[in-house]
Amino acid sequence: MTYSLVGELPRHIYCYVDSTYTHTWPNGYIPCVWFGLVSYPGRTWGCTVMLECGAIYRNVPAHAIAFDQVPVERWAADEAQTWNCYGEQFTTIEYKYLAGLDCKVKCKDIPYEGTYLFTAAPIGDGYSAYPEQAKEFCFIKLKLGRLTVQPTNHVVFRERSFTDNKLEFPSGLRRQTDVWSAE
Repeated sequence: MTYSLVGELPRHIYCYVDSTYTHTWPNGYIPCVWFGLVSYPGRTWGCTVMLECGAIYRNVPAHAIAFDQVPVERWAADEAQTWNCYGEQFTTIEYKYLAGLDCKVKCKDIPYEGTYLFTAAPIGDGYSAYPEQAKEFCFIKLKLGRLTVQPTNHVVFRERSFTDNKLEFPSGLRRQTDVWSAE
């Protein structure tokens, strides 16, 4: 399904949001249900959440989302996400093959382990039409209790029936640069 600016997650996710982004008098991380995404060009992905009081907050930054009520203290926007959103149109999908797989992800060149949640794929923007720029973004629940959104070239997966168990970043892979056409 294609969305413009605002879209749904493949499934809702129970987590926590930093009340600094939702309350006048913040009180740590509070429970929420994350169910939507917002994509403004040049900004981080925005998360749409519902609080226990029933209030909806749109455009909460990824670094404000946590999976533990007391997550690691410091988690900045550039750790939670490498690239800003490319444009307003995207689609979300939870690849069944990747669902729940363990992975390793690079956040500012620091490796972290986590679990795949879903993917957001930008479309119709100035970058996605070029193979060397086209990226899908994996939303990953890190073992340290934080959310990160990383392009596929910053993530490696462990699929126990196919991959080796090293969970290391490969070297020598070539970036796709070609465009093919049948006519």
